Amino acid sequence: MTETTAPGFRMEQYTLKHLKEVLIVTANIDGEPDQVAIFRGFSSSLMRPTAFDPDVPVLPASCEIIAIDRLKGPYNPAQPQYIEQGIAWETMDVRLKNLGL
Repeated sequence: MTETTAPGFRMEQYTLKHLKEVLIVTANIDGEPDQVAIFRGFSSSLMRPTAFDPDVPVLPASCEIIAIDRLKGPYNPAQPQYIEQGIAWETMDVRLKNLGL
């Protein structure tokens, strides 16, 4: 899988087209649970350190995506404003393909 077809990259591109949305991705990365916020083309782990280099993917192609939540941005963890919760990767994958991502 190339970088441009990796799920994390595709979701970053989605947030560049939907600037008022934040994606919160629940995933297993190397067997460890993680939550990743994706906003305006950038990803950041909410549970572990994130590399300073934006070319280092926060969601590697090998990760297992459990669920995706769509929220109104900017993200406020004290008062999240959900648009949609618990989206399966298979559903999001179809949406991204329909958008050409």
